[in-house]
Amino acid sequence: MQLRIGDPKLDNTHASHRGSAVTTIALPLSDDPEALKRALWQATNSGYGTAQENFLKVKTEIEVRAKEEDTSPDFSQEEPQKHLGKPAPPLRIDRAAWEQRVRALSLIFREFPNVNRNMVAMTAQNETDYFASSDGSQVVAPHRLARIVVMGVTRADDGMDLFREQTFEAETADGLPEQAVLEAAVRELGKSLEALRTAPLTEPFDGPAILSGRAAAVFFHEVLGHRLEGQRQRGDDEGQTFTKDVGKEILPTFLSVSDDPTVTSIGKTWLSGNYEYDDEGQKARRVDLIQAGVLKTFLMSRLPIANFAQSNGHGRAQSGKVPTGRQGNLIVSSTKSVSQEELRKQLIDEAKKQGKSYGLYFEDISSGFAVTQRRSPQAFEVIPLVVYRVYVDGRPDELVRGVSIVGTPQAALKRILVTGDESQVFNGECGAESGTIPVSAVAPAMLFSEIETQRQPKGESRPPILPIPSEKQ
Repeated sequence: MQLRIGDPKLDNTHASHRGSAVTTIALPLSDDPEALKRALWQATNSGYGTAQENFLKVKTEIEVRAKEEDTSPDFSQEEPQKHLGKPAPPLRIDRAAWEQRVRALSLIFREFPNVNRNMVAMTAQNETDYFASSDGSQVVAPHRLARIVVMGVTRADDGMDLFREQTFEAETADGLPEQAVLEAAVRELGKSLEALRTAPLTEPFDGPAILSGRAAAVFFHEVLGHRLEGQRQRGDDEGQTFTKDVGKEILPTFLSVSDDPTVTSIGKTWLSGNYEYDDEGQKARRVDLIQAGVLKTFLMSRLPIANFAQSNGHGRAQSGKVPTGRQGNLIVSSTKSVSQEELRKQLIDEAKKQGKSYGLYFEDISSGFAVTQRRSPQAFEVIPLVVYRVYVDGRPDELVRGVSIVGTPQAALKRILVTGDESQVFNGECGAESGTIPVSAVAPAMLFSEIETQRQPKGESRPPILPIPSEKQ
């Protein structure tokens, strides 16, 4: 539960004290109203003391510190929301059948002796979120999600660890792919790891590159999406990369970016970042962040910032955390697109123009980190998993390993020349100050005139001395 003391202009959550609003308690397992009331009463009493103490600290700090750059209120005034949806049905899956399926998928890695670690996991949840507040909001909203995660790890002869991960999401377990589809995907992942293990080590590179749709989706989530979260525009510690760029062009004019948690799927692909109401009881809504390259707004929780006083339904948090502006389904669209074949041709042409012997093609990206605070350089690093050199002289594409993409967001995002004509989806989980939440990103493939890469650390451990035991040993 969250408890605030003071008024919306200034309360106990001000600045570094945001966490003082949250009190986490264990609720009784039985559906006993009296027991629930008692637990909530105890939490309120405990939370009030914490909030009162922090509110006194806030008022003291206001008196002794320099005036803040953004003097927006600590909490926005919103219309009460009432939505009493049907609770999610009890979770029913054939546990024995799924255990057998998961074991069968993991067993496939025995076909790949150099994959020394692997993990296959299936999770399913039927969750009902209940929200009530003193301003009159009452929300009951169900949320269901089923996911299979497959991961494999290998080690090259020089000690570099390499991994691949793939996830499959659906609203329910019945919507997950058939076993034959999953088995084929696991085998492809195993083959990819075996190939990566013996692939040549990359060299630092600065030149043209294509990001596949999935890779571009992860790239936009990490490099752009986090910098458009509302709370990052406020506070002396934040770098505020785009805070003063509202109304200005920050992307090529053929690109637009929205975040729409009301969309449940793109084509046949489920989007795990969808939700009906956010974690502050506000109705989810589409937000057009960038239109024709021009920045319009930010992802807002009920923490106001200068010139943006209201929530737009993006206050999200893991249980036990204070909601902040977070991404849901980040969707990149383009009005300047070409076929995949033409995109590859333009990559080669751009590499020739720059005097490069090859360009790069990033097929898959895992994740990365985006530094948004002032005390560090406003840079990013994302970790590609599958990268090919595309040679201008017609030689076959060459798989390389150990690549990381680095740079600064304002420079990198303006170097997009054209996009592909088909979008791909990234589903995953994103961790930040308000915890780990499910997210999705959707984007077409993109050609960059320039991407800078560097080598990842190789590691110092050698590959296993003995082979993995087999059934015959």
